[in-house]
Amino acid sequence: MGAVVALDTLFNRGQVWKGRPAAPSGSPQPTGHAALDAALPTGGWPEAALSEILIAGQGVGELQLVWPALARLTTAGERVVLVAPPYVPYPQAWLSAGVDLRQLSIIRASDREALWAAEQCLRSGSCAAVLCWPKQADDRALRRLQVAAETGQSLAFAYRSLKDALNPSPAALRIAIDSRPAQLRVLKCRGGLARTAPIAFATGQ
Repeated sequence: MGAVVALDTLFNRGQVWKGRPAAPSGSPQPTGHAALDAALPTGGWPEAALSEILIAGQGVGELQLVWPALARLTTAGERVVLVAPPYVPYPQAWLSAGVDLRQLSIIRASDREALWAAEQCLRSGSCAAVLCWPKQADDRALRRLQVAAETGQSLAFAYRSLKDALNPSPAALRIAIDSRPAQLRVLKCRGGLARTAPIAFATGQ
């Protein structure tokens, strides 16, 4: 029987190679918010992945969080789809944010159909980003959105209640928006530890 040697002993003798985890590659999809980009391991939205944005209610800056990325994508001629938004988007606000409305599509769907529609848009590979507001989404439904985003190489954004932060999620990134004071909290991020310190967020709303 071989001798038992403490692992620390082998480390100290240099007999065991300790690899270093590879640093995550930079994201070509910056959020457009410098402080948030600095807090994320890839420096932007995770590519081909689901990002959850958790809010206590509508109108806390949840659209302004993604507008810079959507403006960049649509200006480049990429398609962005909103699936069953809770309110009719105000065109002038989107234009002022730099979003090219010619590349923006809106899908009206019932609560039951919305998740299916979002999944199909993501899988199609023809949408650079898909935004959805699922009211009832369990772990299985979110995982399907995550897989669909990977398949179609799209950015997926799911707006959900802040109460859902208590539940686990397969999303690559989870961000909570607090309104008082206005700030962002990174709850989970793929490729690194979530930053615990809140990030100031000017909503303009």
